[in-house]
Parts: sequence; C-alpha cells; structure tokens
Amino acid sequence: MSAFCKSLLKQLWLPVLVFAALLVATAGSTSFYFPPLTQVLSTLWTELTGGGLVGDLLFSLRNIAFGLTLATVAGVGAGLVIGEVRLLRQATAPLLDFARATPTVAFVPVIILTLGIGSGPKVFLIFLGSVWPILLNTVSGVHGINPAVHETAHSYLIPWRLRLLKVVLPGALPQIFAGIRVALSVAVVLMVVSEIYGSPVGLGNFILQSGSSFKVADTWAGTILIGILGYALSVLLLAAEHLLLGWYHQRPPRARRTLRPLRIRENRNEVLSP
Repeated sequence: MSAFCKSLLKQLWLPVLVFAALLVATAGSTSFYFPPLTQVLSTLWTELTGGGLVGDLLFSLRNIAFGLTLATVAGVGAGLVIGEVRLLRQATAPLLDFARATPTVAFVPVIILTLGIGSGPKVFLIFLGSVWPILLNTVSGVHGINPAVHETAHSYLIPWRLRLLKVVLPGALPQIFAGIRVALSVAVVLMVVSEIYGSPVGLGNFILQSGSSFKVADTWAGTILIGILGYALSVLLLAAEHLLLGWYHQRPPRARRTLRPLRIRENRNEVLSP
C-alpha cells in the first residue's frame, strides 16, 4: 500500500500544481471565453446537483465500462493464444499492424450511420478502439516471457490450458496492464467523439450543446469533468495494478540484499565519526 501511495503522490502533484496556477491566473479574468476557474467550478457543482449532468456522466461512464471490459476480455484472451502459438502470431502480424495504424475515429460516421445513435454503437466503438492496445501488449507480454519458464512448464507436462492461466497470464500481466492504461485514454477520447457526433445524452453531447448555446462556463465545466473522470479511472486502474502486481512493483530480493550491507556500513560510519 505504501508503494501505491507513493505512486499516487507522484501523479497528484502536477494536477494540483496546474489547478492552483489556473485558479490564480483566472482569478480576475473578464474574458468571455476564459471565465474564472471559480465560476466554472461553481457551474459544475450546480449542474451536478441540480442539472442533468449526473445522467450524462452515468451514461458516459457506463459506455466506457462496458466497452473497456469487453475489449479487455477479448484482447487478453486472443493475445494469450496468439502469443503462445508462433504460427498464429506470424500469420496475424500484418492484420494487427494494419489495425494498429488505422484510426478508430474514422469509423465513427460509419458506425453511427449503420447502428444508430443509441448506447450500443458507442460501446462497440469504444471496444473497437480499445481492444488493439490490449491485444498487442498481451502478445508482446507473452512473447517476452523467459523461454526457460516455458521449458520448465513443458518438462513438468503441465496441460496447455493450465499453463496458459497459471504461467503465461501472470508473466504477461505487467504488459497487459500497460495496454489497458493506453486503452483507457483511447476509450475516453472515443466516448467524447461518439457522443458529440450522434447522441442525445452524454458528456460529449453536454459539451456540444453548451458550446452551441454559447454557455462558456458550462462548456469548460463539462471539459473539466471529463478530465476528472479520466484521471479517476486511471487512479482506480493504478490501484488494481498494485493490488494484483504487488510482486512486480516491490524491490527484488537481490536488490534488498545488496542494499542492506551498504546501510550497515553507513550506520557504522555515522557511529564512528566524531
């Protein structure tokens, strides 16, 4: 838990510093396009407590949760199989490279035109854009496992399914979480874009309607809420990563053994020094 707190503090200092700088810089602002941050925060609180922004937030959050969950299940499952089977990895490499290079935002008009403007098309779009980073990182994580681990598992005649779940999956988890972190940022962007182009509800639609009505404070409030949402989700993902990968974030035993004599010598020097 201490390692998680240290990592959280390392990520918090810059947003807090930026928030304080914006609070001071916009304190006396009279610009129509850049209202004071206090006014924006007041508008955000008013919309959350008395407006319909909570419904938009829940709609967007539900789409991200469904789309990212489906992408994680599909990406990890397919990545484990592709990473384990060499011929399959070589056969799918051109397709994966093509999918990685194709911007998912380009599919927004097509998906809205064919599937409509409900929640399903947005979940599908988030899934389509988020699955590739997870899949590619899973394949890379499986491929990067030490060959000695595979040889040991083969020598003990561990079944393929059990080896996949107990040996390959834990070894590839650090890379998998790296792919999920990338996929999370992609999911937030696709959520906003899909709701701007074709949705009667959602944070993207809130920003679009506020901007079209020249409600500048509301537009900034929606933008800040999206940033808070993305940051909160990244913190939750960081907590899950430290919970599941505590062995990965801890210092290796060899490093602890080498540091211990050094600390003993330093303490001796402090005692002997006048």
